Amino acid sequence: MSFTSKFLATAVAVAMALPAFADGMMINDAYARTAMKGGKSGAAFMQIMNHTDTDDRLIGAASDIAKKVELHTHKDMGEGVMKMVHVEEGFAIPAGGMHALARGGDHVMFMGLTQDMIQGETVEVTLTFEKAGDIVVQIPVDLERQDHGAMQHKKMDHSNTGSGS
Repeated sequence: MSFTSKFLATAVAVAMALPAFADGMMINDAYARTAMKGGKSGAAFMQIMNHTDTDDRLIGAASDIAKKVELHTHKDMGEGVMKMVHVEEGFAIPAGGMHALARGGDHVMFMGLTQDMIQGETVEVTLTFEKAGDIVVQIPVDLERQDHGAMQHKKMDHSNTGSGS
């Protein structure tokens, strides 16, 4: 790899690590992943910060990477089983506050992936807010990231995702 290629690769990686801003909303520490190589579903996680003095709400997400994109959370079904469910009302982002989309909790769900998620590449996602409108975010794919406290995948009920993975 030439010096120029290395420099450009480094510049792109640094640019992708920077937070996205729009209308007082800031998206920070975003990443996307699949549970396994070749999986038919994936998810995106991030911190959403509201730097305005008005409450807002993330009400939708869209991306060409999947046939269907929804806001999801996990519901405790008892006996150690968690089920993923669509959150139609979205996620509240309080004025001056933050809401984390994290593994084992709230997240953007990609169902019916139209292409593989490849380590180091990016996924374009449009986040739709009630007040701030649409924010387009380039989210890096990070299949190697280990989040502490993430749920054990084997106890997850995926019957509501339509993916079976």
